[in-house]
Amino acid sequence: MGSENPNMTSVNCTDDATITGIVFPILYAVVFCPGILMNFICAWIFFKVPSKSVFIVYLKNTVVADIIMTLTLPFKIFTESDRAPWQMKSFFCRYSAVIFFETMYINIILLWLIGLDRFFKIVKPFGRYWMGNVGLAKKISVAVWIVIFLLSLPNTILSSEAIMIQSTQQCGRMKSALGKKWHAAIIYINMIIFWVVFISMTLFYTIISKKIYDSYMTSKTKFRASRKNTRYKVFLVVAVFFLCFAPYHFLRLPYTLSQVGIITDCQLKNRLYLAKEITLWITATNVLMDPLIYVMLCKPFRKMIPGFKSSSSSLVPT
Repeated sequence: MGSENPNMTSVNCTDDATITGIVFPILYAVVFCPGILMNFICAWIFFKVPSKSVFIVYLKNTVVADIIMTLTLPFKIFTESDRAPWQMKSFFCRYSAVIFFETMYINIILLWLIGLDRFFKIVKPFGRYWMGNVGLAKKISVAVWIVIFLLSLPNTILSSEAIMIQSTQQCGRMKSALGKKWHAAIIYINMIIFWVVFISMTLFYTIISKKIYDSYMTSKTKFRASRKNTRYKVFLVVAVFFLCFAPYHFLRLPYTLSQVGIITDCQLKNRLYLAKEITLWITATNVLMDPLIYVMLCKPFRKMIPGFKSSSSSLVPT
């Protein structure tokens, strides 16, 4: 919910311009081109799918978050390539990067809500639970957007220093003293959000694994085996979460230590910066992975795809 750099100090070490200025813009372009096409198609399909379940409500919000995140990538591409004027780099630091991280954590929370819904649908398939209400799901989604937006807003307002910056590593120079303190606080809030979701998802899917295994062992018929294989597709949700978001957050602590001056070795700081940029790009690939969830887990979505042969057996009710 902030820009890429913690506050806080300008980077004195020289990074490898070949990687940051050439390779990463290409990598982000590889994500942007198919990402914008896929997510607009998904949005068009979901526009025709009625919101009859909390699962679909959360998926629709995920599509919106993915589209917004994808639209921030061109600013990342141009600023990293050093072909943008300093005004665009300032815009990137103040607005685009903030929106990128804002949608990242909205996506993380939505994946948690989707995982929670799948958890109840498998563990208590015939039971009623309070989070299964579609109206409540819509209110929760709106609340998520509002809370994350309000937490992100100060990072924009307090990044108002009118200075020329040469690279996105210098975003912290635009922040006021209060802005640097707020940004530091946001980093901790972000980490809390991630680790709460990380631990919760681990627990959800551990229980789901046991439930599916017990069900399979109870009746090893051909039908049950087929149903077991189908149900295992719900693990796609947790797979997307771990693959896209875990690497960046595992690296977040050592990278932050390098930014606040606790880690001072220049070579190590450059390696951490490069690793952070790699894991941040992996995070951006989430916009390509989420459509897999729609296709594999949402039967109403599959039915809207021309020529797509939907499986006759339902996954978990949507």
